[in-house]
Amino acid sequence: MIPTSYPPREEIARLTARMLLEIGAVHFNAAEPFTLASGLPSPTYIDCRKLISFPRIRSTLMDFLTVTVMRDAGFEAFDNVAGGETAGIPFAALVAERMALPMTYVRKKPKGYGRNARIEGAMSEGERVLLVEDLTTDGGSKLSFVDAIRETGASCGHTAVIFYYGIFPETETTLGDHGVALHYLCTWWDVLAEARAQGVFDAETLDGVESFLNDPRAWQEARKGD
Repeated sequence: MIPTSYPPREEIARLTARMLLEIGAVHFNAAEPFTLASGLPSPTYIDCRKLISFPRIRSTLMDFLTVTVMRDAGFEAFDNVAGGETAGIPFAALVAERMALPMTYVRKKPKGYGRNARIEGAMSEGERVLLVEDLTTDGGSKLSFVDAIRETGASCGHTAVIFYYGIFPETETTLGDHGVALHYLCTWWDVLAEARAQGVFDAETLDGVESFLNDPRAWQEARKGD
């Protein structure tokens, strides 16, 4: 069912942050940083995949993501919704259901057998495709998915995510230079503000996270050899 309620962006961001905190998807640890896929340290980690196990929160956030995309990109802007393997697949299915559109998904690389396909499902030349993922950090991983979609003859000028780090200034430039607009619900700044409001973590931890958010590259460089 297509949602028809449009909360203000600020309220969507606050409520999204609150829900992520409520289900324990947010992890802060400045004393013993997490190691990201890049190999760099970070005092923050978020697990959006947990959302699929919480029906009320999952449903609300998918409503939020759908109305955000329609408000920003248009009500008749897409013909197909594609999820990125693997975390984006369930969210793409839920958004596609709400937008009453076909759903497909994009593999990270060809299967290596059979049709050797990267696109699963029916995607046709000329279709306007919305790429859905759980989150984005610097935007780089989205480009391969976008290129795979475009290789079918379809177009992909928009990607929608639940969570956007919002701390790396090159992200939207990277996507924009590739002809892709980014739509999202909340950032680390929204989560930090809500965590402070709720007192979810101690003040020292939150101060350490804020230091990272203000200059993540310098924070990582200083701790890279730890």
